[in-house]
Amino acid sequence: MGHWLERNIIEPGKLPLLLALASFILSFVIVRTITRMIKAGRGPFRNISPGGMHIHHVVPGVVLTVVGGFGAVASGRQGAGAAISAVLFGVGAGLVLDEFALILHLHDVYWSEQGRKSVEVVVITAALVALVLSGFLPFGVNEVSEAERGSRGAVVAEVAVNFAFALFALVKGKLRIAVVGVLVPVVAVVGAVRLARPDSPWARRFYRRRPRARRRARKRAERHDARWNRVTRRLQDWIGGFSEPPAPPSPPS
Repeated sequence: MGHWLERNIIEPGKLPLLLALASFILSFVIVRTITRMIKAGRGPFRNISPGGMHIHHVVPGVVLTVVGGFGAVASGRQGAGAAISAVLFGVGAGLVLDEFALILHLHDVYWSEQGRKSVEVVVITAALVALVLSGFLPFGVNEVSEAERGSRGAVVAEVAVNFAFALFALVKGKLRIAVVGVLVPVVAVVGAVRLARPDSPWARRFYRRRPRARRRARKRAERHDARWNRVTRRLQDWIGGFSEPPAPPSPPS
């Protein structure tokens, strides 16, 4: 294990990224656990509301992200400064993305249906960082051979093609596939060549006069949603605690 860590993480300078990912996941797990305890009325934790104003944990998260980000830029990729900055950035990012839905909607939707977006964004972010940590680079740059790297045109063409596939997947309404396809181009290819979702910009533009294609896209989307939505919601419930009932109100004194 030590040899693997030295060869694959420390020597390539990926230790700060590993620390950032670990602290990101840990901070998310801790803050979700605390908020679930607050929701259930268990434990010593309570909302922080000085002067009646509720302070969301996205606020310290932003501070830590800014400090860690600037610290990482200033310290480079080696040394204790880089490691500390990576941890600060990871913790801050975990706090911020746990309230991603609040930032998106500018409203406290933490436990609502819209709040599920926060869990989804955290899971996708952790998966993407893990892919980068394991050696994947955006738009298939890691798949370019040494000979191709000597030709700037070949590299640009490779990146442009992979970017186009990811863009096609996005326009076809497949956001998750497009995001993952940035690092794993074959995923973007699959999303680009298959039918678009019926509510996507691609379907509105190109399926408008093709009723058969619209029907096929709608049926495929319905089958996909029926198959995966329940699994996704159960996973979100397990991670985020959305299905847990809130604590009963305290009786009046």
